[in-house]
Amino acid sequence: MARYAAFLRGVNVGGVNLKMAAVVQALEAAGFGNVKTILASGNVLLESRSGVAAVRKKAEQALRDEFGYDAWVLAYDMDAIAAISAAYPFDREVEGHHSYVTFVSDEDVLRELAALADQPGPGEKIEPGTGVIYWQVPRAATLDSAMGKTMGKKRYKSSTTTRNLRTIDKVLRG
Repeated sequence: MARYAAFLRGVNVGGVNLKMAAVVQALEAAGFGNVKTILASGNVLLESRSGVAAVRKKAEQALRDEFGYDAWVLAYDMDAIAAISAAYPFDREVEGHHSYVTFVSDEDVLRELAALADQPGPGEKIEPGTGVIYWQVPRAATLDSAMGKTMGKKRYKSSTTTRNLRTIDKVLRG
């Protein structure tokens, strides 16, 4: 069985409030093994014999069926998560800043978001990676930044989710 990290988009923000114990039960009922949540913001570790695309699809369907919301999940094997974290191109901890990784499952969306690196907001750093956008932004400017303004658009809902680098490191520690 392969170990995966599944990132649920939009959980416990914007009116989609899920208890993580219920998420665990729904994913176990869907056939995933060793399901564990990290924090209460839609970070799930699980095991499956299936490949990553099937894990994503099966997890989305299980959550839609159980909770009746338009669930979007981005799934990665743990080696990919470790490589993404290790490749973070900026200082990991900068006073007064957030360090983020935006996971992107759609190549066209990835190209669009990567173009923001040419016009970041004040104090903002953006750099594309393999299937991700690395992003660092002043704490007070997150929503007004180039990435923040762009990520709020509906177009990005089904194929992106953003996590703080500290959260990714917690996921890696399991």
